[in-house]
Amino acid sequence: MINTLNKKIKALSAEYAPGIIQIRRYLHANPELSEKEFNTADFICKTLDEYGVSYTRNVGGNGIVAKIEGRQPQTTTLALRADMDALPINELNDCDYKSQHPGIMHACGHDVHMSSLLGTTKILNELRNEFEGTIRLIFQPSEEKFPGGALAMIKDGVLENPVPERILGQHVLPTLEAGKVGFKSGKFMASTDEVYLTIKGRGGHSATPDLNTDTVLIASHIIVALQQVVSRMAPPGVPTVLSFGRVIADGRTNIIPSEVKIDGTFRTFDEAWRARAHEKITMIAKGMAESMGGTCDVFIDHGYPFLVNDDLATSEAKALAQEYLGPENVVELDQRMTAEDFAYYTQIIPACFYRLGVKDPSWTNIRNLHTPEFDADERSLETGMGLMAWLAVNQLKPLQ
Repeated sequence: MINTLNKKIKALSAEYAPGIIQIRRYLHANPELSEKEFNTADFICKTLDEYGVSYTRNVGGNGIVAKIEGRQPQTTTLALRADMDALPINELNDCDYKSQHPGIMHACGHDVHMSSLLGTTKILNELRNEFEGTIRLIFQPSEEKFPGGALAMIKDGVLENPVPERILGQHVLPTLEAGKVGFKSGKFMASTDEVYLTIKGRGGHSATPDLNTDTVLIASHIIVALQQVVSRMAPPGVPTVLSFGRVIADGRTNIIPSEVKIDGTFRTFDEAWRARAHEKITMIAKGMAESMGGTCDVFIDHGYPFLVNDDLATSEAKALAQEYLGPENVVELDQRMTAEDFAYYTQIIPACFYRLGVKDPSWTNIRNLHTPEFDADERSLETGMGLMAWLAVNQLKPLQ
């Protein structure tokens, strides 16, 4: 029965792939930002209607929760998740499905996630008489914006009535070739906090620094001083990153501004250290500013927790992936300092969040995440939807 089901899923994946590719291209061409995924939600609901799959919409905002019941649906429940929102990036690719919304792009692969899960939905609905239990399909908004759509959907009960025994999610990986997937048990992705510093002082003419407070110089010293949070204060065994990507000092060659803003991110894998690091960042930034005659306002926006993959769920999913794709197409991944609000699910129920290879081997450069050149080898869609369907039916109970 298992071998027959394997062949059926692979055959259905191949059959549905052309249509799912067209869905992906439509979604890629029509991206919407976090909390604004209105047309995206309408499109997903229309597609689910075509498949004959029931759903509830407006969960946690623009979220959609669909349901497929196998035989004896009350026996167990498994959840599958894809995210929906795009990024404020202007696409530079030259393709037929290029974003039609200037300044907005699916640069993190959520178009692949949604279309792949729709393909999985179609396969599972076709096979609903061949497994026991219920599959909950979560189309989640606002992954890219704090506090995250996962948290909003959880507050709206997406993990209740009944509580799923497990949740699975997949995310594109541009450094891994299409046809391959990657897994990592335990702590996989970092927590993430946004750090906002505002240095204040008396601005003035650049030629009279003795009459002013040099906020730009203070900002420079703060950025350098804060690196000791990682290099000297972090526990050596805990991966930690503190990076600043935005500095606004709106003066001129002859004007020292009265205010400088610095924005950054703090990431780690330990909650106790995370809390201490927030205190260290605040203490150093304020102390450095005051020692140089200014002040510093510190705001740290507490973001997503670290993402932890359940050991049993992940080991079983990895073994099933090896069975479905072949051991040569399943790789072991390292920890990543990137973050995901899927982490909220992993803090509540056993979870497995794995990576889907989308690299075209003919590409000379990696089309990386969060860049204007991101793209995906669309052959990955057949792999993605088929594998998730295979994982789902086997982590429920195929009928013998």
